[in-house]
Amino acid sequence: MILSLALAALILPQDVLAEGAAPYLVTREEVTDWKAVYGRIEAKDSIPARARLGGTLIDLTAKEGDLVQAGQPLGKVVDEKIGFQINAIDAQLTSLAAQLANAQSELKRGQELKARGVLTTQQLDALQTQVDVYMGQIEAQKASRRVIEQQATEGEVLAPISGRVLTVPVAKGAVVMAGETVATIGGGGFFLRLSVPERHATAMAEGDEISIETAAGPKTGRLAKVYPLIETGRVTADVEVADLDSAFVDARVLVRLPLATREAIRIPAALVSTRSGLDFVTVEKDGAREIRTVVPGDHVTVEGTDMVEIVTGLMGGETVVAADEH
Repeated sequence: MILSLALAALILPQDVLAEGAAPYLVTREEVTDWKAVYGRIEAKDSIPARARLGGTLIDLTAKEGDLVQAGQPLGKVVDEKIGFQINAIDAQLTSLAAQLANAQSELKRGQELKARGVLTTQQLDALQTQVDVYMGQIEAQKASRRVIEQQATEGEVLAPISGRVLTVPVAKGAVVMAGETVATIGGGGFFLRLSVPERHATAMAEGDEISIETAAGPKTGRLAKVYPLIETGRVTADVEVADLDSAFVDARVLVRLPLATREAIRIPAALVSTRSGLDFVTVEKDGAREIRTVVPGDHVTVEGTDMVEIVTGLMGGETVVAADEH
C-alpha cells in the first residue's frame, strides 16, 4: 500500500499542488517547544480593610468588584458604649471643676491670711498643692476624653490601598470585633500566577517571553518570578502582562510556556498541497522536480507568513517550489 501511495504521488496532476508561492530553501532552524498551562489573574497586593473598633456595622458601602482609592470610607462601625464613656468623663470634669473652683477660693483666702501673718507658709503650700492636684486630674480626664473621641473616629473602615474590592465577608448590621476583616482589597497591579509541574522547573527562567491567550486576543508577557518552593509537585511562577484585564480576579487564562528548544524544518504552508488525505511538496534539484509525500506538523505565523513544520519528508538544503514554476 505504501508503494502504491508513493507511485500515486508521482503521477498527481499539477493543478492539485500549491501555486503562486516563491521557491523556498529548506533549512533547519531552532524552534521552541511550548507547554500550555492555565494561569490565574491575581492582585499583587491583597490587603484586608479591618475594623479598628468593635461594635455594630451601621453602614457598608463596599461591594465586590468596586474600584476604590486608598483612604476611601468603606463602612462605619459604632460602639454605643463610647457615648456613655464620654458622658461619664464629662460628669467627672464637672465635679472636678467645682472642686478646683473651691480650692482656688481657699488658696486666695489663704494668701490673704498669710499676708496678715495669720497663716503659715506650710499651710499655704498645702492649699496650693490641692489646687495643682485638681488641675492635674482635670487634664487627665480631658486626655481620656480625647482618647475615647479618637476611638469614635476610628469607627470608619478605610480602604488600605487603591484597587478593586475582592470580598466583603460581612453584612450591614453585623457585630464586628476590632481587627475583623470588613473587605479585602486587591491592588498594586495584576499578574498571572502559574502552577507548573516540577519537571519543567529547570526549563523556566526569569525574563522569558510568555505567550498568553486572552478573550481580547493573544498577548505577550514576561516571566517575572519563579518561586523556589515546590508544593505537591508543582512550581509557582508569576507572569507580568501589560493591560491585563482585571475584571475577574482568579479567572483562568491559557498560557504557553517555553520549555525547550530543538531543530526543526519549516516551510511556507502555501507550498504544501493535500489530496486524498496526503500532503505533498515539490522539490527541485538540478532542474528536475520531484513530488514528495511529507508529514506536516504545527502551523506558526512568522513575519506574517503561515509556516508549517515538516516532521518528515524533507532535509536541509533542498529547494521546495510551487508546482506551476518552471
